[in-house]
Amino acid sequence: MTTTVSFTVATADDGPRPVSVAYERTGSGEPLLLLHGIGHHLQAWDPVTRILAAERDVIAVDLPGFGTSPALPDGVPYDLGTVGATLGAFCAELGLDRPHVAGNSLGGLLALELGRTEVVRSVTALSPAGFWTEAERRYAFGTLRAMRRSALALPVPLIERLSGSAAGRTALTSTIYARPGRRSPEAVVAETLALREATGFHQTLAVGRGAFFGEDVKGIPVTVAWGTRDRILLRRQGVRAKRVIPDARLVRLPGCGHVPMNDDPALVARVILDTSR
Repeated sequence: MTTTVSFTVATADDGPRPVSVAYERTGSGEPLLLLHGIGHHLQAWDPVTRILAAERDVIAVDLPGFGTSPALPDGVPYDLGTVGATLGAFCAELGLDRPHVAGNSLGGLLALELGRTEVVRSVTALSPAGFWTEAERRYAFGTLRAMRRSALALPVPLIERLSGSAAGRTALTSTIYARPGRRSPEAVVAETLALREATGFHQTLAVGRGAFFGEDVKGIPVTVAWGTRDRILLRRQGVRAKRVIPDARLVRLPGCGHVPMNDDPALVARVILDTSR
């Protein structure tokens, strides 16, 4: 069941501002925070949640302005520092003392930021943003904008009809999944609607133009994992991530796309659990 928690976050110009974050929590063990990518929602982790919850206290989050989490207050930027501080305040509000964290895409970049600032005790970053060249960033952002335009243009009854067949699910989600037919019709409808209704989408892309991760993450286990069939952030960016974070473990996810949790849940769960031992 989704729960919403409210707290305040300090901002540079306006002092403390109220923020609300939606999340789902299940399982037992050491806490593990899960962060989705841009335009997605916490249900992106559903294929792996049950496996992870057998060994971890799993907290899957809707990032501010995505899923059912409200947008950040007017004037509060969606930059890496601010959203990272928001997640740190969220952890404090829930009493999470340096949880493990796993993130995908935007969530992977945020996970690395939480590792750099010592908010967490281990990081698993799945196809994280921030290791692109400028040309690769423009390509990725163009692809994301095209996905958003398509989601906005399709009437809901058509989305529901397309989601009912494997071919339709492929048309809707093959950019992010290598095996889109594995996603359930209900999940495809929900994530297409989440993309079209994401209030933080444009603000996140706007600040993302300058989002490059260039600092090492020291003193904690870090795994960077990349799907071999990622069509948004090409897997060669993983090699750059390894150069920035020399002690990180770099893992290939064979046959997986940009959101690998759906394509190979067992493999992704194993990578996350191995990192968070």
